[in-house]
Amino acid sequence: MDHRLLDYLQRILNARVYDVAVESTLERAEKLSARLGNQIWLKREDTQPVHSFKLRGAYNKMVRLSPAERDRGVICASAGNHAQGVALSARRLDCLAVIVMPVTTPRLKSDAVRALGGQVILYGDSYSDAYAHARELQEQHQYVFVHPFDDPDVIAGQGTIGMEILRQHQAPLHAVFVAIGGGGLISGVAAYIKAVRPEVKVIGVQMADSDAMIQSIQAGRPITLNEVGLFSDGTAVKTVGDETFRLTRELVDDFVTVDTDAVCAAIKDAFEDTRSILEPAGAMGIAGMKQYLAQHKLQGESLAAITCGANVNFDRLRFVAERAEAGEEREALLAVTIPEERGSFRRLCQTIGQRNVTEFSYRISDLQEAHVLVGLAISDRGDVPQIHQALAEQGFPALDLVDDELSKEHLRYMVGGRSRLNGNERLYRFEFPERPGALMRFLTSMHPGWNISLFHYRNQGADYGRILVGIQVPDEELADFHTFVETLGYRCSDETANPVYHLFLR
Repeated sequence: MDHRLLDYLQRILNARVYDVAVESTLERAEKLSARLGNQIWLKREDTQPVHSFKLRGAYNKMVRLSPAERDRGVICASAGNHAQGVALSARRLDCLAVIVMPVTTPRLKSDAVRALGGQVILYGDSYSDAYAHARELQEQHQYVFVHPFDDPDVIAGQGTIGMEILRQHQAPLHAVFVAIGGGGLISGVAAYIKAVRPEVKVIGVQMADSDAMIQSIQAGRPITLNEVGLFSDGTAVKTVGDETFRLTRELVDDFVTVDTDAVCAAIKDAFEDTRSILEPAGAMGIAGMKQYLAQHKLQGESLAAITCGANVNFDRLRFVAERAEAGEEREALLAVTIPEERGSFRRLCQTIGQRNVTEFSYRISDLQEAHVLVGLAISDRGDVPQIHQALAEQGFPALDLVDDELSKEHLRYMVGGRSRLNGNERLYRFEFPERPGALMRFLTSMHPGWNISLFHYRNQGADYGRILVGIQVPDEELADFHTFVETLGYRCSDETANPVYHLFLR
C-alpha cells in the first residue's frame, strides 16, 4: 500500500468525530431498489445534528488545534454546511468562530450558523469569493483558518463515512456515489475504501455547470472555473483543492455529471423512500447513481449513495417539485398547434385520450391557428414519439419543449395576455376533483357553439384542480350558458368583472 494512502487510513481510524457526529445509518431505499432493479443503499448523512456530513471534518480539524490556536479564534469560508460544522465545533470547544458565506447562501443555513454562535459575514457570489475574503480577514486578525476541504484532518474526518459504509455493508458492494464540490468528501471516502476494499468503485458526481474537479482531472492540474451554477450551492466551487485533486485523480474510478432536473427528481426519489427532503448537493449522489445505472445497464448489484445534506430553503421546494417531473422523465411538455375553429379543442382532447394532463394553457391570438401549451404525464421518454405521431395524424403539429430552458423557466407561466379577438368573453374560475380524465371531461362537456378564448390549468398535486377559462358567449345565449354552469356541478366563480382581468387580460 502506498505510504500516503496508509497515512490517510491511520488518520481516518484515529479521527475524532463522534464527540459531535453520529454514526449515520445505511438504509435500503425500497422504492428505488424496486424501480431500478438493484439494491440501493443511502448513507444518511442528512441526519447529522447539523443535517450535513461537514461537522465531521470541521471538528476533527479543530479538536487537534492547540489551546493557543483556539484562543486566537477560527475562521472559515463556506456555502453553508461547513459553516455549521465549524460553528457547532467552536461552541463545543469554546472558541470564537467567524464564518464568511456567499451572499447567495440560503437563509436557512446562515440563520443556523448564527443560532450556533458563529459570527456570519456575507460576501461574494460564490464560495471562491467568500474564501478570498476569509483569507484577508485571517491575515488581519491572525485567526486559524479551517479549510472546508483541502486539509488532511478535514479529509480524514469525512473519510469516517467510508469507514462506516464498509462496516455497515460487509457484503459485495459495486460502487459508492459521492457528490463533489471541492473534493473533501470524496477524497476521504475514496482513501478509506481503496485502502480496505479496493474492488469497490468510487464514483464522483458533479453538477454539469459546476464541474471544476472533472475539468481539472481532464486538464491534469487544478483549474478555476469562471462561473459556477448556484442551484446546488453546497457544491458551487470554482477551484478544487490541491490535495483533494491529487487524491481524487489517484483514487476515484469514474465521474458522472448531472443537471438540475435530474437532481430535482433525485430529491423526490429520496423523499418517497425516506420522507426527508434533501438539499440539491445531498441528492446528487442519487442522481449520479441513476444515470450511471442507465448508462451501464446494471442489474442485481448493490450500490450506495451518500445523502450528504438536507439544508434547503422551504421556498425552493416549489421549483424542485416543478422540475422533478421533467427530471424523472414523467412529463412531456409540448407546444401544439391546432386550427382556430370550433371543435378543435374537442378533437385535441380526444387525441390525448386517457393520458393525465398536467398543464393546459391557451390564449386566442390568431384567426387561423391556436397554439396550446400541453403537459402530459408519461411513463418514460419513449412515450413522446407516440404522442407526436397521434397528434400529427390529426393534423396537430407539436414541438417538444422538455429540454427547452426558456419554456420550463418562463414561457409556461406567460402564456396568455391581451387579445383583440376576445369579444363576448366571459371569464370563470372552476374547481373540480383532481382525478385522471377530469380535465378532459370538463372540456368535452362544453357547448360546441361556445368558443374557448382562454384556458389555464396546472396540476399542483392538490385534491382539487383549478382552471381559468374564457368562453365567448353571445349575449342572446347567456341564459343557456348560466344553465350550463349550474348543471355542470363544479364550484365556480364569475371573474368577468374582476379588475385584474381588465388590467392584464381583457
